[in-house]
Amino acid sequence: MRFKHIFIGLLLCSILFSAPAVQAGDPLMKLGRGVANIVFSPFELLIQPYDMAHEEGNIAGLTAGVFYGVFFTVSRIVVGAADVVTFLIPLPGCADNKYDTGWGYGPMAFRDNPWVFDVEHNWGNFFYDTEDMVSDRY
Repeated sequence: MRFKHIFIGLLLCSILFSAPAVQAGDPLMKLGRGVANIVFSPFELLIQPYDMAHEEGNIAGLTAGVFYGVFFTVSRIVVGAADVVTFLIPLPGCADNKYDTGWGYGPMAFRDNPWVFDVEHNWGNFFYDTEDMVSDRY
């Protein structure tokens, strides 16, 4: 009886830990992205009005930008919670490459910027040291 429980446990562990290798994704990256989306989501209240003010003007930044900030804050919390809850499970439409449509551990939403902070919103070189970046794009 005990051998049966050990065998089933080992079988389940081998299935769970072999799934990431088959999917070529990273469930820990999905977990980290989910936690980061939850923790850093309030910064959308600053990022969205800032972006809107630079693209459309200050009045739009103070009005529509605030609404966009609230919407993106709530969206990041929901998507981050879903990432944390399902980090071991590859999902359909979440391929690692944003141009693929298969199953994977990629972002469910925010395909162009799955992390809250990118190089464009790197105030004071806090998150990325722009002097050490190799790419000419930034």
